[in-house]
Amino acid sequence: MASNTIKNIAIVGATGQVGKFIVSALLRKNKFNITALTRTGSSTRPPSDVRVSNVDYDKPDTLTEALKNQDALIITMSVHAPQDQSSKLIEAAAKAGVPWVLPNEFGSNSNSQAAKDAGIAIPKIKDRELIEKLGVSSWIGVACSFWYEYSLAGPMLYGIDIAKREVLWFDGGKQKIHTSTWPQVGRAVANLLSLPVSAEGGDGKSVTLDSYRNRFVYISSFTLSQREMLDAVERVTGTNDSDWKLSSTTAEERYEDGRKRMMQGDRVGFAHAMYSRYFFPGEKAGLYGETDGLDNERLGLQEEDLDEATKESVRLADGEYFAKLFGGGGRN
Repeated sequence: MASNTIKNIAIVGATGQVGKFIVSALLRKNKFNITALTRTGSSTRPPSDVRVSNVDYDKPDTLTEALKNQDALIITMSVHAPQDQSSKLIEAAAKAGVPWVLPNEFGSNSNSQAAKDAGIAIPKIKDRELIEKLGVSSWIGVACSFWYEYSLAGPMLYGIDIAKREVLWFDGGKQKIHTSTWPQVGRAVANLLSLPVSAEGGDGKSVTLDSYRNRFVYISSFTLSQREMLDAVERVTGTNDSDWKLSSTTAEERYEDGRKRMMQGDRVGFAHAMYSRYFFPGEKAGLYGETDGLDNERLGLQEEDLDEATKESVRLADGEYFAKLFGGGGRN
């Protein structure tokens, strides 16, 4: 690693939903060498400025070789990916001597009870524990909550179906949560990895990578209730409440129903349970900024335009993004 800076960065999921925004933000810095770790035979192609290294998860040596001389490894992958992929990458990073790993977090703080209830905490906690046990790399978890444009466009993930103009309020739609756009996550990662590793001159006040060693960085684009989300959708679509079918439930009922459907193999049920758990009224599960503080200012993140982000959600919904992504259905 060049003196006190990050230079060489490897990323898994470089063309994925959030990965491509991270890569784009890193490239705009014009100071990183980026390597995309890609399965042998994969048809995905990252930008031409990104080096591609083909790997085979059944051959750990290919992972280790791909990670040699890397200063940081960023892991972004679907929650449906084989759970041993992350551990294989982490073990390879340790063997290759990679100093920093950004594990597959990119959601809410996975230490929270809500994350445990939602069924997403255990593998993430295990990954962080493995990094610390191996004792070579340090981790930084990026807590960004749910992706705004993705979640608002999705199959009632935020209780809003833009295409059908239907809304399901959770406890009246008043509970606020943090939510982040894909570009915001990309900028946060790029700005984070642009920090010096340690404070120069030993002032102890500078924001550095050491500031976040083995802990979370917390970011958010907006802090919104369902009501505020629908207000934004109505502004950009020129509609009002009379144009929408409105119904109600409680977040807890939505959570329990989603869990039952999940047990029957319905992956949308899993998503509904996961999302609604963070809307439980009176809890701070989706408001880590109030308990842990936000790092937006420390990372130089600028305020975003809610309506512009909402327009992107409407565009995704109108283009049937989820149907194309998952091969159909699940809009309930």
